[in-house]
Amino acid sequence: MMEFLYFPQDKAEYIPAVISLFIFFMGAVVAMYLFYKKSKRDEERFDADHSTDVNNLSLQRKNDDKK
Repeated sequence: MMEFLYFPQDKAEYIPAVISLFIFFMGAVVAMYLFYKKSKRDEERFDADHSTDVNNLSLQRKNDDKK
């Protein structure tokens, strides 16, 4: 009936599948780590670039309020 499912009698045939699953899983973990690391670096760079803009804007508003 369900001939498309294949369950081997020899369980040693599962070993290559488990190895390839492990390799792809570790690749996904490494990719997520690299994405996280790049995201943190971009966030720090963005904060450093735009913190002076925010400080200058707040100083301008304070000076405008005093006038």
